[in-house]
Amino acid sequence: MKKAVCILSGGMDSTTATYIAKNSGYDIVALHFNYGQRTEKKELESFKKICKELNIEENKQYIIDLDFFKQIGASALTDKNIDVPISGIQEGIPITYVPFRNGIFLSIAGAIAEKEKCEAIFIGVVEEDSSGYPDCRENFNKSIQNSINLGTKEETNIIIKTPLIHLKKEDIVKTALKEGVKLELTWSCYQNEDKACGVCDSCRLRLKGFQKANVKDPIPYQFKGSSLF
Repeated sequence: MKKAVCILSGGMDSTTATYIAKNSGYDIVALHFNYGQRTEKKELESFKKICKELNIEENKQYIIDLDFFKQIGASALTDKNIDVPISGIQEGIPITYVPFRNGIFLSIAGAIAEKEKCEAIFIGVVEEDSSGYPDCRENFNKSIQNSINLGTKEETNIIIKTPLIHLKKEDIVKTALKEGVKLELTWSCYQNEDKACGVCDSCRLRLKGFQKANVKDPIPYQFKGSSLF
């Protein structure tokens, strides 16, 4: 059976990408990162529930701790001295961007993929409707794929698959429903772990997607703010 490493944060996008991999016939190796993010506990809880739902065995679940992201800082997700923006209006790259996070994630995924003899890495990055993060761009992911294959064994040939990269959020919601994703298990909020705040960038983008897809979001919200755009 073909195998794939799926980077699974527990968010809607990464979960949908993982379901796509599963439904496409891949044997899944699930990879999750604890990197000092504000909702680390909730994201890990979502990861475990989704792995259980997809019958991913524990020996195929990698949970990697990356404490150095807190030391690097420079992001509202990892530095609690920086407020998570809630206005929905920002210019340039948002302060929630974690420096080179996806590059580091994909490098580790490449090492695991080589060990597990996987032929693909799935990641739920979104280019067109994301918050403007540079490490979500298609050309970046192609560059990392090339670097992984240059830096691994001759017989290793790994493809980075980004099935959502050109989708709008409403299309991701529709794709998730089509793939059978248990959306109530996913978590997108940047700052709360009990009820989603509804006003951070991630909540706004998610709410916008559900609204445009004409679907009710099954997770609880503290406040449902207006859409990001």
